[in-house]
Amino acid sequence: MGPKLCFLIHLAIFAWYIFTLWSHCSLQSSKVHPGIALYGGRWKYLTFINLVLHTVFFGICFLTDAIQLLLAPKRVPLRLIKIRDAVFTTLVFPVGMFVVISFWSLYTYDRELVYPKFLDDIIPTWLNHALHTGILPLLLIQLCLQHHQYPSRGKGILGLALFDVLYLAWVLWVHHASGIWVYPIMAKLSPGGLVLFFAGAALTMAPLYLLGERLSTAFWETDFISVPNRHRHAPEQ
Repeated sequence: MGPKLCFLIHLAIFAWYIFTLWSHCSLQSSKVHPGIALYGGRWKYLTFINLVLHTVFFGICFLTDAIQLLLAPKRVPLRLIKIRDAVFTTLVFPVGMFVVISFWSLYTYDRELVYPKFLDDIIPTWLNHALHTGILPLLLIQLCLQHHQYPSRGKGILGLALFDVLYLAWVLWVHHASGIWVYPIMAKLSPGGLVLFFAGAALTMAPLYLLGERLSTAFWETDFISVPNRHRHAPEQ
């Protein structure tokens, strides 16, 4: 795919995420999700953190493409490419997939556990799908649009695990500091149930990381198994 088309696609996706983020932060004060007004605000919700993460990532993609078009491929800073690849492989793909799968699984089982019905009058339907559905096709588009060099599995999964631990610590701190649980399902579980819930959620991330690796390997026909075996980088798109 030519660099100009890649640039235009990233520009469109980046603009979409900017608009989605702006829309999420600009809901009328009378219609704000009650949880947003409490301790931690929007930042205690994984969906919002994921939205910010995707916005930053596609901003990096847009910047990389712009530099490539203006200065030529060899002038793109290698550090910027490494950051782009690390963010996508370690966080953007697995966390984004987790948001989609976990949200719609709980929603299908009992929506009150994750997205109570009163939120339909607060968050527009299109915004709900932008936060919990639209990210899936955009992830797949990005996976096929550009080659992303994966780190060793140990480093990749360790980075993802660190993110999991930090978010879990944040959720527990929010409860400790304010007495509220981030999601309704947490308030319904016993201490043992919470441990199992958190462990299950954390353990789900690793298979999603491996899924991204397998899909990328299948599409680009490149061996990502170990760093020493990777001596070539697919051409920048």
